[in-house]
Amino acid sequence: MRSIRQLLTAVLGAVAFAALLFAAGPASAHDAAESSSPADGATVAAPPAEVSITFNNTPLGLGSQVRVNDAAGADWADGKVEIVDNVATQKLREGAPAGKYTVLWRVVSSDSHPIEGTFTFTATAGAEGSTAAAPVPTVGTQQPGVTPAPENAPSASEPFPWSLVVFAAVAVGLLVALGILARRKLVMGNDDEDADSGDTAAGGRSH
Repeated sequence: MRSIRQLLTAVLGAVAFAALLFAAGPASAHDAAESSSPADGATVAAPPAEVSITFNNTPLGLGSQVRVNDAAGADWADGKVEIVDNVATQKLREGAPAGKYTVLWRVVSSDSHPIEGTFTFTATAGAEGSTAAAPVPTVGTQQPGVTPAPENAPSASEPFPWSLVVFAAVAVGLLVALGILARRKLVMGNDDEDADSGDTAAGGRSH
């Protein structure tokens, strides 16, 4: 009986462990970008002094990179990425031209995994001191200085949490194995009791 109780305790422990694994699943997901400034697809009057990405958690400061490429592919990022709380900010050099810009960002998630993404915006005029102007779309664009409602910036694609699947499979396998062992132990215990009963009966007849 003591062995059966120990097996049942182990089974309950495995069930609790599996439940904890599934409960901890969402917490193990990588950070994600919630919004950007300028917003993705926005039209602004002139290139901003800086761009920023807001995340749902505070990313790590190591390995952060933000490129702000104009229509010709020139990078206008100036200096290092600054991370304050959950916002990563990148300053731009002066004299950026008008045109469409593509911001490519890469940071290290709070769970130490790198994540990356992109967003775009269009400047209808060049910044003060700019010497070159890229073509600016005129059909379908909004009025200068009008920015649409903030939209979520594309977040990095997150890999499927295979580790949770592996842990769940191990937990299920453990439950099955413990159940088989408990059943075998119970059957063996019943056989031993039957054998003891037979021996007792035989002994009684011999007397």
